[in-house]
Amino acid sequence: MKALSPIDQVFLWLEKRQQPMHVGGLQLFSFPDDAPDDYVAQLADQLREQTIVTAPFDRRLGNRFGQPVWVEDEQLDLEHHFRFEALPTPGRIRELLAFVSAEHSHLMDRERPLWEFHLIEGFQERQFAVYTKVHHSLVDGVSAMRLFQRMLSQDPEQRDMPPIWSLPERSRNHGDSDGPSMWRNVAHLLGESGKQLGTVPAVSKALLRTVNRARKNPAYDSIFHAPRCVLNGKITGSRRFAAQSYCLKRIRAVCTAFGTTVNDVVMTMCATALRTYLMNQDALPEKPLVAMVPVSLRTDDSSGGNQVGIILASLGTHLNDAGERLRYIHDDVKTAKERYATMSPEEILNYTALLLAPASFNLLTGLAPKWQTFNVVISNVPGPKEPSYWNGARLEGMYPVSIAMDRIALNMTLTSYCDQVEFGLIGCRRTLPSLQRMLDYLEEGLTELEQAAGL
Repeated sequence: MKALSPIDQVFLWLEKRQQPMHVGGLQLFSFPDDAPDDYVAQLADQLREQTIVTAPFDRRLGNRFGQPVWVEDEQLDLEHHFRFEALPTPGRIRELLAFVSAEHSHLMDRERPLWEFHLIEGFQERQFAVYTKVHHSLVDGVSAMRLFQRMLSQDPEQRDMPPIWSLPERSRNHGDSDGPSMWRNVAHLLGESGKQLGTVPAVSKALLRTVNRARKNPAYDSIFHAPRCVLNGKITGSRRFAAQSYCLKRIRAVCTAFGTTVNDVVMTMCATALRTYLMNQDALPEKPLVAMVPVSLRTDDSSGGNQVGIILASLGTHLNDAGERLRYIHDDVKTAKERYATMSPEEILNYTALLLAPASFNLLTGLAPKWQTFNVVISNVPGPKEPSYWNGARLEGMYPVSIAMDRIALNMTLTSYCDQVEFGLIGCRRTLPSLQRMLDYLEEGLTELEQAAGL
């Protein structure tokens, strides 16, 4: 039995029918070369035999003295969590994304451990897919990625590899990560930020400098008053998921030409896609849109410690030229990183929590709809750098499936895999019709940057 932290409890409080609070991932695999045609059915039989369930997948919600706790589920029904399914004919990517859209819209049963693993056959020739979803109170995006990577191997000959729910346990606490996810900083403000009073002087000075800059720079002012936008209406419980891969070499070529980072370029691609999408609906605000973006503050190749901050980045959607938009975003992110360079990890956490205070209040209460701190979430979660395999099946693509919320109807999350950047867009079907068109607009955004760079 283990009590939920205040942070994890927030994800339960935030959940409602139109606002499921689980994160997920979609992975595409190719059959091993020597695999029979019924390979996926045989794999399903093997997975049904993996009845040993390890933490955190063996835990369900309980109650002790009125407080939620994690307890081991002694009656865990694996058939409820592991599901073998087939796509309808013709089994294209369109049918796969429609399947994920529908499944990601459904709340999970709180009387059971809060996870599902879907093995999906009938997808193209000699390929299959895996869709996994886990409640955010159980893991964050970084932890989920690490769990999935532990399920994989770089050896195509390795077999008898366990699924994600049966991995050997580690000594680290569940949910631990090198840094907070975007939503954990929101939850931090509501759950724990009062514990670190020693950071108040430095945080106050940094916040005051930010406010003074906002007063002097009209464009920067949008960081505190994000424009009203169709992205920020109330949402329904129905989701649309769109996903696509983009060539990392193309993105790095643009980085080299402009002297920016990969994150700057992908943010500019997102900004361009949003600009085009909203312009086509005659709904582009005059002020630039604002994104909430987790950024790495690491200056070395270490892996430990909390070196992640969250910034509110102006996306330059008021600019016509893609090259100008990239430089604008690069300068804005650089300024935010320089601000964090003088702060401790605790100060960074409290500073970002204070910046997000209006959004946090509104997410829980809905009482201040005009407090629009940001318009969209753009997140980048690092993935495997080498080709990976699961029981001989090669991983071809992996796409994050995140969370859309009231007044934050779109989440643009991406991850890297080998020489690809994998985008996963999740949004409310009613608020954002034809969301899948943003995939084309992302490609157009990259093409515009290549043209601006003379590539």
